[in-house]
Amino acid sequence: MKGLYYIAIEGVIGAGKTSLAELMAGKLDGQSLIEKPDENPYLEDFYRDPRRYAFQVQLFFLLNRYRQMLQLPQRDLFHQYLIADYLFAKDRIFAFLNLEGRDLVLYEKVATLLERELPKPDLVIYLQSSTQKLIEHIKKRDRKYERNISPDYIRQLNEAYNDFFFRYNETPLLVINTAEIDFVNNEADLDDLIKQALNPPAGVQFYVPRKG
Repeated sequence: MKGLYYIAIEGVIGAGKTSLAELMAGKLDGQSLIEKPDENPYLEDFYRDPRRYAFQVQLFFLLNRYRQMLQLPQRDLFHQYLIADYLFAKDRIFAFLNLEGRDLVLYEKVATLLERELPKPDLVIYLQSSTQKLIEHIKKRDRKYERNISPDYIRQLNEAYNDFFFRYNETPLLVINTAEIDFVNNEADLDDLIKQALNPPAGVQFYVPRKG
């Protein structure tokens, strides 16, 4: 695809976004843009008491992502690709799931203003997964601030992500069912995924694993 530079990887908590972004950046000699959710001072409180801390955690993420996106590096001689482990627009998935009433109205006004100034990726990769697999990954990595996440919240989030990307049409989209690929432990799977990502469609494409 002519002009392919900025790639955003998305998926529910535990889907492998950061792992894939770093692996692709390494393979392609690209630059990775990695979000650091543990810097959000409200995140652990949110998982413990979602209703009380939903607005604070959401606003912090929104502004922090905005600030990071404003610093997006331009094309340079040393990196042919920029690979991020999040899509700015996905912030609304969490907002509509966790906010309501005037908090949601205020959030939407702020998000709409900020989003106008940000570039859209040339390709979005959506890592689709089952709720059970996501829960297993979250438990395995055992991050302190994630220990209070309820399985029901992951289920709701997974449904919200699938609905969001079912309707998504702002950029080319490559959907990957992670049940069919192990890009972390199988280098051939990773190479095949990258090959398809570097030849993205004009619209939506579902990843087809290599044969044999």
